[in-house]
Amino acid sequence: MAFENPALNDKTFKQAIAASQVGYGQPGYGQPAYVQPAEVMTASGTYAITAALLMLVIAGALIGWTQVETIPYSQYGGTTWIPTSIPIWLLPALIGTLILAFAASFFPKASPIIAPIYAVGEGLVIGVISRLYDAQFKGIVLEAMLATIAVFVTMLFLYSTHIIKVTNKYIMVVTAATIGIFLVYLVGFILSLFGVHFYALSQPTPWTIGISLFVVIVAALNLPLDFNFIERGAQAGAPKYMQWYGAFGLIVTIVWIYISILRLLALLQSRR
Repeated sequence: MAFENPALNDKTFKQAIAASQVGYGQPGYGQPAYVQPAEVMTASGTYAITAALLMLVIAGALIGWTQVETIPYSQYGGTTWIPTSIPIWLLPALIGTLILAFAASFFPKASPIIAPIYAVGEGLVIGVISRLYDAQFKGIVLEAMLATIAVFVTMLFLYSTHIIKVTNKYIMVVTAATIGIFLVYLVGFILSLFGVHFYALSQPTPWTIGISLFVVIVAALNLPLDFNFIERGAQAGAPKYMQWYGAFGLIVTIVWIYISILRLLALLQSRR
């Protein structure tokens, strides 16, 4: 289960700084002279941790991938693979990663512990989901991975060249859209636990494809929010543990983009 972390905002690292430093001056501008550089958040340190967490996600995904058993099925002169079993731990892992994500949001100081556990757990879930999609649409996982990389690089370029500027209006619009999508996800997930499924939303219609494309766009627009949070946190001299918090938020967004693209590609291929 992936969702954007709405706690990645100025208030979070301002509170972290205020809690760890006495005599904190203007928030968001400059680093207190008495703080040792090794004790504060840096952008390079955050991105290094992000890379490490991403490796944990991939490792977990490789394990999760192997836990789905499939059998060959021939139809219309071709062969596909039909899943025959799904790991019994999938639902607990899904709920567990959601709980961990909320825990990290409310307790940033625990991010150095929570983030690696979340990365492995999310990787396991992604591996199972990816295998299920790949069994139905061969090659779709590689396409989704390449598309996710392309989206990340593009948004990083647009942010670093200031083509996209993270203004208060940008933050408000993207955050509102993100929370709205998350609430829909949450309601759908809760209802599914009681056997209620909206099958119409899974059909490859222009309407559902449009919704899926909208979700991908909103997920991508969250990346500049993450980049901005990391940049401002480093400028403000936030505590070093905030590197883990910033990296965690970035991983959540990347995973969300990947899953959203995977679903969009599946809907498009279903129409062929």
